Amino acid sequence: MSASASLQLRLAATQLRNWDVHRVSGDGFTALIRSISQKQKDREPFYILDLGAVVRLMDMWKQALPDVVPYYAVKCNSQPPLITALASLGANFDCASRAEIETVMALGVGAQQIVYANPCKGQSHIKYAASVGVNLTTFDSMQEIDKIKMWHEKCDLLLRIKAPNDEKGSWRPLGAKFGALPEEVVPLLQHANAAGLRVIGVSFHVGSKVNDPQLYRGAIASARGVFDAAVQLKLPPMHVLNIGGGFQESLTFHEIAAVIKEAINDYFPSSETSEDLKIMAEPGRFFAETAFTLVSNIIGKRARGEKREYWIDDGIYGSFNLPAYDKSSMMVKPLLGGSEWMNKAKFCSTVFGPTCDSMDMVVAESQLPELHMNDVLVFYNMGAYTASAGTRFNGFDISSISTFLTYVYRP
Repeated sequence: MSASASLQLRLAATQLRNWDVHRVSGDGFTALIRSISQKQKDREPFYILDLGAVVRLMDMWKQALPDVVPYYAVKCNSQPPLITALASLGANFDCASRAEIETVMALGVGAQQIVYANPCKGQSHIKYAASVGVNLTTFDSMQEIDKIKMWHEKCDLLLRIKAPNDEKGSWRPLGAKFGALPEEVVPLLQHANAAGLRVIGVSFHVGSKVNDPQLYRGAIASARGVFDAAVQLKLPPMHVLNIGGGFQESLTFHEIAAVIKEAINDYFPSSETSEDLKIMAEPGRFFAETAFTLVSNIIGKRARGEKREYWIDDGIYGSFNLPAYDKSSMMVKPLLGGSEWMNKAKFCSTVFGPTCDSMDMVVAESQLPELHMNDVLVFYNMGAYTASAGTRFNGFDISSISTFLTYVYRP
């Protein structure tokens, strides 16, 4: 049995069987969108989650990084069917708040499968993690050590370090906000030890949507330095390496994976590791982005000469919050028959969201065919930081958007 077939069987055996899952071939996806849209009494936007894509992505991860346990970053997209699917396929979870911990545990995820990967946590959130047995978290300051000592002294710690040069090789670097500097490492290890807390490893995050794979090598080298510092301080040996996120389904993923494996072999050779090294990562976009499609309806139109302006029922205060600033992955197509839309005359078109804010613009000056009221626009690659980043501005509630499940079989 192939790895992919095995993953499909595990997925089918989970509580997802209690949801209505439409099983279609690749060619049937458009027909499914049309069917769901036509059955709506009142046209509303909706998502489609392709569980087949989730299976394929987990298969890709396990083949490329077999020794790295994925802790899915819940903040990216916390929809229950996605969480449940990933859990059934062997993922653990990166949570950053009480609400995220509650979300995954309500779906049957155990506390031991969670890393509380927020280096700065509120008192009530730390207390809650302690009460439910989430016993692994990150830190990067002495004040955080003091908080954990006071409210969750049984918690094991990962020292979050700043990844070198992250501002040069990722779309959104995180080092300006999180991560200990090299000169802060030893004082932090000493302070944690004096507090009676165990620092069992190192964590870093090279930033979102990495385009330079060598960022991981530099960060892994820095992590090795922290492991060595702990030994020099005669502290218990570390055994956890958290390589963070920054992954996406793209041509660079396998290149990144190769750099990571080479760097781990170079800096953490098995002959020098007293305990088995546990390697974890925090992918979010990698699993969520391409698995979701958003279907939206045209609710308004204006023609000005050769230009066309349309309004749809979702916008930058909803699903397009982050895509408004980063459209590199988003694709949009009108839902017309077959290749019909490709053969029609195109107009310079702008697509606005439904709110009263003039900045609520989803697509600017794109070439689209003539569209009409109640026509459908389909937005692909809409799973990352879309629903999770939406608001209720102007009364348009992102949480009211339905999600339908499908399993698209592809050759």
